[in-house]
Amino acid sequence: MDDEMIDDRPARRIRTRLRRYVGLAAGAVALLMLGAAGGIIWSERHGGGARAKPVAPARDAQTPAASPGGASMPGMPAPAGPAKTEETIELSLTPEAIERAGIRIAEVKSQTSVSVMTVPGTVMSNAYRDTKVNALVGGIVRQVTVELGASVRRGAPLAVIFSGELADAQMKYVSMQAMLEADHQKLERTQKLVALGSASRQELEEVTAVHTGHETEVAAARQRLLLLGLSADRVGKLESASQVVSEVTVSSPADGLVISRAVNPGQVINAGQELFVVTDLSTVWVIGDLYERDFSRVRVGSPATVTIASMPGRTLKGSVAYIDPRVDAPTRTAKVRVEVPNRGGDLRLGMFVTVSFETGAAERIIVVPRAAVQTLGDRAVVYIPVNGEEGKFIERTVKLGAPIGEFVPVLDGLKAGDKVVTDGSFFLRAEATRTRSGG
Repeated sequence: MDDEMIDDRPARRIRTRLRRYVGLAAGAVALLMLGAAGGIIWSERHGGGARAKPVAPARDAQTPAASPGGASMPGMPAPAGPAKTEETIELSLTPEAIERAGIRIAEVKSQTSVSVMTVPGTVMSNAYRDTKVNALVGGIVRQVTVELGASVRRGAPLAVIFSGELADAQMKYVSMQAMLEADHQKLERTQKLVALGSASRQELEEVTAVHTGHETEVAAARQRLLLLGLSADRVGKLESASQVVSEVTVSSPADGLVISRAVNPGQVINAGQELFVVTDLSTVWVIGDLYERDFSRVRVGSPATVTIASMPGRTLKGSVAYIDPRVDAPTRTAKVRVEVPNRGGDLRLGMFVTVSFETGAAERIIVVPRAAVQTLGDRAVVYIPVNGEEGKFIERTVKLGAPIGEFVPVLDGLKAGDKVVTDGSFFLRAEATRTRSGG
């Protein structure tokens, strides 16, 4: 019995030590957990704004939380109003900057306007005033005396042609003239003989018939020389072979501008070949395209205004002379022709222009010069001087209509009597852009 108790003592000591170690380990873990909890509490009390706020997935991180009823939560700032899509820009310039930018100010006006339809157009010559210069005789071009684009008067020389055909025709004419002269002398002798009774009446009639036939042939030969381009004065002086010429001068048949030249010296040409085109550009045609939906709005005789993009401020008045009865299948348009006076030669052939047709009743509209309008992205703006504050300007957004010449209708944003910057508005736009970017 005693031996068993003695042998069990080491085992109890081992179990007692194990319990002690387990208790110490559990106490250490508990202290660590309490320390961590205390650190978190201290961090919440002393960390201030460093704590991040949770953000709801559907809410902007900068938008304060709101109560279900729409009011702000206690302790939170009131929600801001809707964000502005446009920022009002105010610019201040020194007198030196204003002078350097060349700023000019104009008053917004109202004017009477009618409904206008605008289409693109192309300048063409008046086809009814185009004169084609053709070769009347075949041969070789010896000389060309005009350049393309030259202004010529009626009868002015354009080219000189060497022609063997012309020389042959002149020789034939001279020969027929000689034969006619001989027949004429024979006729006179026969008439005298008949008067003396030495010749019969039949002989006189035969001689007269031959003489008349030769007169007809000479007249035909003379007409041929005129058709070949020889002048009437030259033909009238043609009496002998020594006066035969082999060159003919091609003259301008009308006043105008040489818009086509198809020959050069040394070129072989045929009778009837086109050499030049001379046209009168005092009036021109502007050809535009009308869509099917606009056919009822434009009529022959309707007034039209032509605007030239390359000449700001310049417009030309004309009228509709013709509307093509045929519709182009691919584009579903018909050609409209406007006749426009062109005394100053401002309209050049092939030039692109804008044609405006008046299609409605008159009404009062607000207009500003084109120079006053600047474009910023998808909006149009003007710059208005601040009353009583010299050198200050405000940027204002406006709504515009279709341009009318050098003016633009303002549908919203301005009223008659307002002031706007015209010259120098581009400079103000650049300054406003720099201000927005923080430059």
